[in-house]
Amino acid sequence: MHKLKPASYEEFLEQFRVDAPETYNFAFDFLDKADPKTLAMVHVDPQGKRREYDFGWFQERSARLANALTAQGLAKGDRVMLILYRRVEYWVCMLALHRIGALPIPSPSLLTPHDIEFRVNFAHVKAAIVEDSVADRVAAALPKCPTLSLLVQVGAEPKADGWLGFEPLLASADASFPRTPDSPGGRDPMVIFFSSGTTGMPKMVLHSFTYPLGHYTTAAYWHDLEPGDLHLTLSDTGWAKSVWGKFYGQWLAGAAVFVWDFRGKFDPAELLQIIAEHKVTTFCAPPTVYRFLVRQDLKSFDLSHLRHCVTAGELLNESVFRDWQTATGLPIYEGYGQTETCLQIATFRCMNPKPGSLGKPCPGWDLVLMDDEGRPCEPGVEGEICIRLKEGGVLGLFQGYLDEPERTAKVIIDGFYHTGDKAWVDEDGYYWFMGRTDDLIKSSGYRVGPFEVESVLLEHDAVRECAVTGVPDPVRGHAVKATIVLNDGYAGGEELVRELQTWVKKRTAPYKYPRIIDFTDALPKTVNGKIRRAAIRDNDAGNREE
Repeated sequence: MHKLKPASYEEFLEQFRVDAPETYNFAFDFLDKADPKTLAMVHVDPQGKRREYDFGWFQERSARLANALTAQGLAKGDRVMLILYRRVEYWVCMLALHRIGALPIPSPSLLTPHDIEFRVNFAHVKAAIVEDSVADRVAAALPKCPTLSLLVQVGAEPKADGWLGFEPLLASADASFPRTPDSPGGRDPMVIFFSSGTTGMPKMVLHSFTYPLGHYTTAAYWHDLEPGDLHLTLSDTGWAKSVWGKFYGQWLAGAAVFVWDFRGKFDPAELLQIIAEHKVTTFCAPPTVYRFLVRQDLKSFDLSHLRHCVTAGELLNESVFRDWQTATGLPIYEGYGQTETCLQIATFRCMNPKPGSLGKPCPGWDLVLMDDEGRPCEPGVEGEICIRLKEGGVLGLFQGYLDEPERTAKVIIDGFYHTGDKAWVDEDGYYWFMGRTDDLIKSSGYRVGPFEVESVLLEHDAVRECAVTGVPDPVRGHAVKATIVLNDGYAGGEELVRELQTWVKKRTAPYKYPRIIDFTDALPKTVNGKIRRAAIRDNDAGNREE
């Protein structure tokens, strides 16, 4: 694809186009046509060993695996759970399954046997390909998973009966898996992502084979990738963000993917050393990561190769934006999307970043902010982010919630997909995120977005992390509550409570200040690191009942 060099956002909208061929399949139409000698990935394993892989390696390995799995009875439409951390085998498995037309279900490494049992049975999973450290958990769930019949272990050779070793499986297979008239592509189903389940039980989000093309915008324009770049997105492979930043779009843009397969919690100093040592050129991480990074002595790391930084997933407070830009000379470009979509809104290189703003709608995405009555909102008025559907579909938008048409019908209404996220637009057309529709707090007639209050609290030196929720109040309807994790050296108490309340009152509308503040050691989070405000609300409700 040829990357445009727009001088303005308006020029970008006018000129940008991505066509999706009717039979498009990333494995056949991109991978097999790529120069086999071109660098595709730089991988650093948990022991710090660096390996480089070209496209020829992925071509051969994915073809071998496709043949091996087909010989084991896996077929088009079968569902396959993948739990592989950031191992290079994840990419091999995804590409092999794309060749077959079996549907991969990337899954987080922290799933318990109970979680695995639920997902396997809910999705009618036929096969599981997992790292050796996860095999015991899958085995524990297996007696209650009647559809799970093919088990493949990556890493150490399996010791339990019924498991196949990954490497022996590949060794016996042919290195060619050509396309046939029956090969999947286009609008055929390609991949399933489980949603994070913050507002109920997880949903199965289904994307088609055109989905990878939607991420060209993500990589070429939001990440600003050029051929020869080395891009690092810090996500685990168990959720959709990994294919936003570690796969399709980056390769389509001509860049190589950098993968750091760390385990457990990341160390900010180690991450900065990794970026410096391996000369990473572009970087994407959630705002929480940047908050930890700016607390390091950034000048002590050689970040001279780093030229572009982006963030998504939660609120980026202005102080972190300023601190990072002061230390590195680089602004942080924000973006917004969902598991159900590709990138919808972003700040691109041709735009002036506004700290805290998501940016403007991406080409191809017709967004409308709607009020509770389904009417478009004027600038400055908050509304739900909705996507206007069009004939032929919206490139990158999901096909629906698999096996649950009633849940799909709740979000696809009168020609619009309702995201469930609230925002407002300023006079320049920039979007400002407010939160989930069920996170908004109505207090004394005011509507308070949790992100607004969290942003102010995070600027205080005492606050490491925070979550703002509403609690029932007999006078106000709801009162604003902040649950806070403190930085080292600070202790919770009435004095600090008053200080934080005053801090908020002086920096935003007084009605938004938290009337209740709780201090805690950790916030409840989903497996992909998002704060679960619903869990805090549920805990508060339980305490009130007691």
